[in-house]
Amino acid sequence: MEISTPIGLILGFAALVVSFVMEGGNPAGLIKPSAAIMVFGGTLAATLTAFPLKAVMALPKLIMMSIKPNKLDPQGIIALFVSLADKARREGLLSLEEEAQKVPDPFLRRGIMLVVDGVDAQVVREVLESETANMQERHKEGFEVLAQMGGFSPTMGIIGTVTGLVNVLGSLGSNPEGLGEKIAAAFIATLYGVGFANLVWLPVSNKLKVFSAHEVAVREMTIAGVLAVQAGENPRVVREKLETYLAPKERGTKEGAAATAGAGAATATARAQA
Repeated sequence: MEISTPIGLILGFAALVVSFVMEGGNPAGLIKPSAAIMVFGGTLAATLTAFPLKAVMALPKLIMMSIKPNKLDPQGIIALFVSLADKARREGLLSLEEEAQKVPDPFLRRGIMLVVDGVDAQVVREVLESETANMQERHKEGFEVLAQMGGFSPTMGIIGTVTGLVNVLGSLGSNPEGLGEKIAAAFIATLYGVGFANLVWLPVSNKLKVFSAHEVAVREMTIAGVLAVQAGENPRVVREKLETYLAPKERGTKEGAAATAGAGAATATARAQA
């Protein structure tokens, strides 16, 4: 779970309410159903006009993904490729078919099966890179929906404020009492629009963009691992190559070193027996 997302949302709205109260405002004054209808209804309507229904219907899932993103384990993937490289060197590429069936990640499993099927390395690369590019396009549509909502929302807030002011000014002659309160209430729509744009829609869009970049990096590492195994590279070389995709502080873990050492020992034993 990415706890920073709910923490950020809670802190943002808490800061808004607390600052409003510190200025002498009543929290109940922030609640205005007509403003909410204008801002949220108008934003939804504009989004439906701008994007296919399928993309808009995916909004709840996108927001949840900013809280519970796909679990990525690059170090575990590296350890797996070290093991696969060792087995491929000892028993041949066909021996990897059984291992592939145990892999939960469909992208990684597909790559291994392409290698087992004897597909040319260039074709393997093209297939996996094409799938990664298509994933990026799907993700991009999600960011853009939320980013556009971040643009529509303040505009709808302004529209709500303008309609509120029109009503206030229209009743100025017949009912001037409470004019200041009515004008203040009209600006609640702008507050809703700007607040949700900058506290929800735009930050969540950016969070998903960051998660997508991480997932693409892991997929690029996976492609490099598949091709390294297919080329019959030494397990130690495979580890060194794949660890370049990690931050320096994430490289060279004790578990990884042990896995590499074990793979190297197994390879040496197999050669001695041969």
